[in-house]
Amino acid sequence: MRLAFMGTPDFSTPALSELLAAGHEVAAVYTRAPQPKGRGHKLQKSPVHEFAESHGLEVRTPANFKSVEERDGFAALDLDVAIVVAYGLILPKPVLDAPRFGCLNLHASLLPRWRGAAPIQRAIMAGDDVTGVQVMRMEAGLDTGPILLSETTQILPQDTAGTLHERLSQIGAQLLQRALAALERDGLTETPQAEEGVTYAHKITSEEAEIDWSRPASEVDCHIRGLSPFPGAWFRASKDAARIKALFSSVAGGEGPPSAILSAEDTLIVACGEGAVQLETLQRAGKQPQDAKTFLRGFPLRAGEHV
Repeated sequence: MRLAFMGTPDFSTPALSELLAAGHEVAAVYTRAPQPKGRGHKLQKSPVHEFAESHGLEVRTPANFKSVEERDGFAALDLDVAIVVAYGLILPKPVLDAPRFGCLNLHASLLPRWRGAAPIQRAIMAGDDVTGVQVMRMEAGLDTGPILLSETTQILPQDTAGTLHERLSQIGAQLLQRALAALERDGLTETPQAEEGVTYAHKITSEEAEIDWSRPASEVDCHIRGLSPFPGAWFRASKDAARIKALFSSVAGGEGPPSAILSAEDTLIVACGEGAVQLETLQRAGKQPQDAKTFLRGFPLRAGEHV
């Protein structure tokens, strides 16, 4: 099929790779424009941008689709379908309607749960047991279109947003292949989303990432794993105002006043509102992530102190 691919982050690149491997004609790749990064504010291309260029594909980086010229340029591609995977821009109706079979979106949740920007993080943070990826036909609303194909996966106790992100991106790439194969033979069935159970996966803020030790240990653990590796759940040690990120944790035995350190020898265990969590991977500002034992050698803490 002749298609345009619209995506931006790492999550999107496996899908584009699979589409190329299957022999589809990618007429153009749309992605977000290069953004300033780092101390030097050097412009950095998105992962999809770099992947597309390395495969000789035309790359377009419009700021939006408000102009007639941008919409006409998209329509002139004469597409069978457009594939959207974590693109980051709103597509107006003229763009949605331009391809022969419309625009298909790969979304990393089981809709209508976790519509919006951060479905992978929100699913773990909420303590969900199951999530998945779905291919949906796009409408003007936010992730409101009918579902075409779905694939589920368990959220494991050791999953972080990073590990689940990787797994869902691979599952999603294969699911898109199946969707396009079915589309070619007119074998896709549309299922409207349920009207009940709608939740929104709002973008994560830095302030929200601060650990609230008054919550039960199971919730603190989900909070930490759901924000790892980015932006990273954080706390401050009483002797140092700098933020410390907790990147991996597990529920541990023990009780005490919330935020009290219960153990700080080879392991770091902190009391919560109910129970405690063991912090297994930590990162100080400007440092690499470290296991708890290594972290405590360079940044000693004592049982009874608070974080």
